[in-house]
Amino acid sequence: MMLAVTTFRDVFLPLVYYLDSWVLTMLGIYASCFLFQIGAAFFELRRSQREGKSVTPWWLLTSKVTIPISILVPAHNEEKTIVENVRSLLSLHYPDFEVLVVNDGSKDNTLAVLRAAFDLKAVSRAYPHSLPCKPIRGIYVSGRYPKLAVVDKLNGGKSDAFNAGLNLSRNPLVCMVDADSMLESDSLLRLVRPFILEPDEMVAVGGRIRVVNGCEVRSGRLVRVGLPREFLPLVQTVEYIRSFQIARLSWSRMQSVTIISGAFGLFKRAALMKVGGYAHDTVGEDMEVTVKLHRYYLENRIPYKMSYLADPVCWTEVPATLKILRNQRTRWARGMLEVLFRHRAMILSPRYGMPGMFGLGYFFLFDAIGPIIELLGYIIIPTCWLAGILNLPFFLSYLGLLFMFGVFVSVGSLFLEEVTTSDPSPPQDLLILTLCAFAENFGYRQLNSWWRIKATYQFLRKKRGWGVMTRAGFSQKPAQKAA
Repeated sequence: MMLAVTTFRDVFLPLVYYLDSWVLTMLGIYASCFLFQIGAAFFELRRSQREGKSVTPWWLLTSKVTIPISILVPAHNEEKTIVENVRSLLSLHYPDFEVLVVNDGSKDNTLAVLRAAFDLKAVSRAYPHSLPCKPIRGIYVSGRYPKLAVVDKLNGGKSDAFNAGLNLSRNPLVCMVDADSMLESDSLLRLVRPFILEPDEMVAVGGRIRVVNGCEVRSGRLVRVGLPREFLPLVQTVEYIRSFQIARLSWSRMQSVTIISGAFGLFKRAALMKVGGYAHDTVGEDMEVTVKLHRYYLENRIPYKMSYLADPVCWTEVPATLKILRNQRTRWARGMLEVLFRHRAMILSPRYGMPGMFGLGYFFLFDAIGPIIELLGYIIIPTCWLAGILNLPFFLSYLGLLFMFGVFVSVGSLFLEEVTTSDPSPPQDLLILTLCAFAENFGYRQLNSWWRIKATYQFLRKKRGWGVMTRAGFSQKPAQKAA
């Protein structure tokens, strides 16, 4: 009996130590990377703020240097939010823009509510078929809102809708906006700034996404900012702050922005046309087109830049149920894996500079491999303790280090936002968000890692499709009084 136990330990122990060393090494790399990102994000935000003071939205609004923009809004079954979305877009402060809503074969009343709300009439319009897309059934314009046009087409997916919008757009810059989102009135004026300062090299600029759940919206305008009252939207608020205030600012600092969010991004139309528009065979179309732009310019040795700004704000609705959140996160992770596989030659390759080494390298190490390593840690270390080859103090120290580092990163992003913003949050909101930064590490973070692993399985099985995303609608959100 003793011989069997000894043999088991002799075989099992080296394997456990090997895997455990990988887990601890990845944790160290992950911690070092995030510490670096916090510093890079801080300096990038300071630089952007200095730049914003020299080129203010008011100066851009009254000058003649702004560039005409076409706002593209893909809509599929968005009857609950589309009217408020379009109203917010039509009220933007910008000298010259058009709004193109692309109804992508909605099965609900999306087109009907648009026609009723904006008095749309069918028209004939010639347009080039430069990018492939599903057939267009009709084009509608409004006599009361000359900046608005609605395109009705057969269902082809979000990428197909973007390509249809690109074909019909008539301006040199195109802004991608989700139908469940709203822009602040001066967002375009802030987002266009890099194109004004560097018109030849700037290709794409991403803006900040904030959570609209819990806020009060009237007639397409945000009239009161508040935190969500439900846990899932609340913890996603912390996630969005961490993602946009640390990760994307640091990527911008390192010239390695590898994803311009499909919810809010500004592009040169000519650049998108050169790379063939949006790919149809991926659910990560926003990341794919961003990486494709990097690849095109790097391989052809054409000087270019991409940037992220924290001051142009887009407000978006986030899932309030686990089922919808699971569908969203597995789709995001699956889309990322599709992009990494398609552009695998760029990953950690010096030929592709910072986008390949830092941008895609980060996604590969921490978003593709990281969840698997994290899951191994949750399995191996308790197993070692139960087998008697790991003492309890080390086990508890490991878990404490893992959880406290996650809290440190989240609280650090909250701190970074507060010390650099001109509109600080009320103390009670900061307290709630800080408590959420602690709470998300006890179940929620592990659930997200599990969804990423599930997405890896779906990717290997070549699963397609978006899944169901149900909207609550802006007007149905409970408002929380702001101080």
